[in-house]
Parts: sequence; C-alpha cells; structure tokens
Amino acid sequence: MEFISLLQYSAPVALAAIGEIVVQQSGVIDIGLEGSMLVGSYFGMLTCLATHNPWLGLGAAILAALLLTLLFGVFTVLLAADQVVVGTAVNLFAMGLTSALFRSKFGGTMQLISIPRLGAYHGIDLIMVGMLVSVPAVWYLMRRTAWGLAVRSCGEYPKSAEAAGFSVYKLRLQALAIGGLFAGLSGAYLSLVIAGSFAENMTAGRGFVAIAMVTFGRWKPHFAFLAALLVGFADSLQYRFQTYGWHVPFQLMIAMPYIVALAVLVLVGKGTAAPGALAQPYRMDK
Repeated sequence: MEFISLLQYSAPVALAAIGEIVVQQSGVIDIGLEGSMLVGSYFGMLTCLATHNPWLGLGAAILAALLLTLLFGVFTVLLAADQVVVGTAVNLFAMGLTSALFRSKFGGTMQLISIPRLGAYHGIDLIMVGMLVSVPAVWYLMRRTAWGLAVRSCGEYPKSAEAAGFSVYKLRLQALAIGGLFAGLSGAYLSLVIAGSFAENMTAGRGFVAIAMVTFGRWKPHFAFLAALLVGFADSLQYRFQTYGWHVPFQLMIAMPYIVALAVLVLVGKGTAAPGALAQPYRMDK
C-alpha cells in the first residue's frame, strides 16, 4: 500500500510529464501545461457535480484540457507566436477563468465541494493503471513507429520531416493533442481521485514541475516517470511527518516538491541534449 500511495501522489506530475515528452519531442514546449491541467480539474469537477458521474467528469476534464492545449497550438504552431509568451497567457487565462467561474457559482467563501470519486480497487484506479501502461506505450510510440520518428524529426530538424512528405504543423498539433489528453487526465486525477473536490489554483505549479521532470528524464518516459516518483515522495513527506508526530513547519513541507524539482535540475540539468528545434517556431518555405 505504501507504493500505491506513492503512485497516487506522483500521478498528476507523472501524467503531465509523459504527455509533455511527446509535445517537446515535436519541437514545442507547452508552457501552458499548468493551465490545461487546471481547466481539466475544474470542468471535471463541475461535470461530475452536475451529473453525479465521475466518468463523465473525466471525459469533460480531457475535453477541456484538449481544447485549451489546441488553442495554444493554434497560436504557437499555426501562427508561429512565441511559445513562452502564449503559454504564460494560457496559464493566466486558465487561472482567471476557473477562479471567476468557481466564485460565481460557489461564492468566495472557500466552500468545500464533495463529488463522487473515481472508483478504485485496493487503492488502484483506472487512471493509475493507464499511467503505468502509458510509460512503455509512449516509449514504443516515439521510438518504434514511423509516426514517432516523424515527430522526433520535427523536434530535431523540421525541414527534414517536411522534405520526407510530412506536415510539421499537423504533427506538432497531433503531439499537442496527446499532451492535452494527458493534461486532462492529470487535472482530473487531482479533483476526481485525490481530493474529490476543487479549490482555486488546485494544480499549484505541478505543470511547471512536470516540464522540469521532462528535462530531468532526458525526454524519456521511463526516466521522467521515475523523476515524478521522487517528487511524489517529497509531496507525501508532509503527511508522513504528521503521522510520525514530527513537528516540521508545514510551509517547508508544502515547498518540498518544488525544492526537489529545482535541485535535480541544478544537479542533473547540465549536459542534457534537448531536441534541436525545441521552442523554435516553424515557417514553411513558400
């Protein structure tokens, strides 16, 4: 059960990181990942509350995150806008939208909402199983399929993919769609599995941590997953210390996952070989 608990703490970051690997290998860095996770978390909760069906909530979470991610793609891929600027705007939009909708519907009194959670068997839920399966599946997709090779070509040297007859725009949007799917699962996991509720800014920076874990994991899903387990362990320390009766400032425990993420980037980030065209807008020669 200890390992299952660790998987639960790690799942939001791990899911987002696995999807972000596909996105970054196409040459796009989705700075708006945090916002996509947040809208997924909110609309998943809202749909589950309205229908009393967490599976419909899961579908709504995926759809909301997918739409926002593709909106990011329209500006960054099709219009070749700066990915950092657009991603920051997406995050601010998502934070403002979910906060405004939440307060307009539930008031500003931090009302605790209780919704049906996704079912689990001995702590193992379907999203967790999907996460474990997705690690080898994404590795196979990116390393052993023609589509994965084409996507990696887009991330290294887009003109070579275009010369081979592939559309860089389509491949990058397809990669973003996969990233949006995983962002929706990640956001839904927070509201529909872990909390059974929603709070403003519920993602609390996990999207940025996931991006850091992609770099730490050398753009390989199994390494990024292991890195997410490390962050999940750091996140669980605040509850473990409470169980042991150790009096540690809770602010330090809340900050611990982000301290760990920053530390691994400083210690391991040097020498990482990012995709050659990462964050570089592509414009097809006329």
